[in-house]
Amino acid sequence: MSEIEIAPGKRARQTYSFDDIAIVPSRRTRNPEEVSTAWQIDAYKCEIPMLAAPMDSVVSPETAIEIGKQGGIGVLNLEGLWTRYENPRIPLGEIASIPDHQVTRRMQELYAAPIKPELIKERIAEVRAGGVTVAAALSPKRAAEFHKVVLDSGVDIFVIRGTTVSAEHVSPKDSALNLKKFIYELDVPVIVGGVATATAALHLMRAGAAGILVGFGGGAAHTTRQVLGVAVPMATAVAEVAAARREYLDESGGRYVHVIADGSVGRSGDIAKAIACGADAVMMGSPLARAVESPGKGWHWGVEAVHPELPRGQRVHVGTVGTIAEILHGPSHNADGTMNLFGALRRAMATTGYSDVKEFQRVEVVIHRP
Repeated sequence: MSEIEIAPGKRARQTYSFDDIAIVPSRRTRNPEEVSTAWQIDAYKCEIPMLAAPMDSVVSPETAIEIGKQGGIGVLNLEGLWTRYENPRIPLGEIASIPDHQVTRRMQELYAAPIKPELIKERIAEVRAGGVTVAAALSPKRAAEFHKVVLDSGVDIFVIRGTTVSAEHVSPKDSALNLKKFIYELDVPVIVGGVATATAALHLMRAGAAGILVGFGGGAAHTTRQVLGVAVPMATAVAEVAAARREYLDESGGRYVHVIADGSVGRSGDIAKAIACGADAVMMGSPLARAVESPGKGWHWGVEAVHPELPRGQRVHVGTVGTIAEILHGPSHNADGTMNLFGALRRAMATTGYSDVKEFQRVEVVIHRP
């Protein structure tokens, strides 16, 4: 990777976002209906390579079921309003109606309510009753505290998601979650993230993760770059972690770890570019927050927005464009890449001549800065 000297003694790597690259057509094309967008992680096969982000504005038990029926996986946030309130519709309605200058403080107050283990069981049972793959998320800080009740409730896929997750947290004051021991003791596939470098990803792969989340998540709703000065150029990050996966595949004698792009995946073209850079699937928030069924009712926010000491996110108005089914599979009523997301992926694959997602990871890309 080339470096640029920005001042004597300080160098920086050249990196690229999804906006900086474009996919190149090949000599071959296919019919879109002959292309497969199927994805499988462990024993769980999906019609589309997509997980809905564990954000209260996106995933409720009801939308998790609908997303599952549409071929994806809805990941329920077990630190959200659904596990703090018997009737989360009341605080959800308040968040949607409160003025901008009051919303961060009020969300901090609403999310200060304690997490109730009995509600974790109840919400997971609701999704399980829908007959779809059950996925739920906790932060690294909460994973050790609540993982047993989560597993006892019958979750299929366990997600440990934070702004930045490492296998080596250094602190003289507290004992960090030992991911390698923790994952080994669980009896379900574990997806962990976010990471942004090959080194961090390799640590998590060696700890036993079935999937790696690349990026910070949050997307349109997070302000981590403004608050911390930390950002992830996603095309470079995904490609680096995909390269680390190849290294680990050889190192482990054939154990394949899934790479999931989590951040800056706001439109259908971003999905195609993420896979072109080596991702197996994407985790999406804001595109699904625009569904008429979504609990945010046109508003979108993530867990970063409710941090009690240093919020790194905000409530944003994304509006509504259609149903979950229309957003994922069409038909689309606009031309901006916010609907028929996976119909667009299918067409991108067909246009470049690839028949499945694994093949499409080999498509040529170019640097293209508008």
